[in-house]
Amino acid sequence: MTAEKQHKSGSRRFYNRVVKRLFDMVISALALIVLSPVMLVSAILIRLTSPGPAIFRQTRIGRGAKEYTIYKFRTMRVNSEHTGSGVYSDDSDPRMTGIGKILRKTSIDELPQLVNILKGDMSLIGPRPPLTYHPWPIEEYTEEQLRMFEVRPGITGWAQVHGRKDVEWHQRIRMNVWYVENVSFLLDLKIFLVTIGKVFTNADNENKGATVAEERDEEVEA
Repeated sequence: MTAEKQHKSGSRRFYNRVVKRLFDMVISALALIVLSPVMLVSAILIRLTSPGPAIFRQTRIGRGAKEYTIYKFRTMRVNSEHTGSGVYSDDSDPRMTGIGKILRKTSIDELPQLVNILKGDMSLIGPRPPLTYHPWPIEEYTEEQLRMFEVRPGITGWAQVHGRKDVEWHQRIRMNVWYVENVSFLLDLKIFLVTIGKVFTNADNENKGATVAEERDEEVEA
């Protein structure tokens, strides 16, 4: 490795471990304070309109390929993974609750992940964390694909600003690996700004086709 590459690699590590983590903690803490009224109202509406908890918990794969519990506002009926196709498609999915459709459209359902960020499970920007069984078990990832787990997963990432849910998983992972190799403050800022635009326009927020070449039967709250 040349001196220039070593310097860039060292800079990325410092940014990831120190600067990025500091930004994550400050921004997520402030966001939780500012958005607490929205989150409280959302939780109350979920409980009033659908039996079950307000928070949906699910096991995902995070940094170091280790499993952790992700938090989201529940947008589907309880035990939805055992009914229908098991794959969320769009607003016409009968398993969706009325308030859940609104939470999905506005991405408010993602706000509880700010707690994941404070806990150190996630980052604001990074590869979206996959399920333990989708797109495939961790044992089936190639050595190159496993590189996406070198950083904390994020609420939004490089793949999300290039199609969000309308990106097949092989391509999505390639984008995630590219992000790991090129992470920087300016890249994160670009992703953050583009994400804000997509949230306000609700762009690319529906699964329009199979999200992996050989679609599995189960996926819920993706």
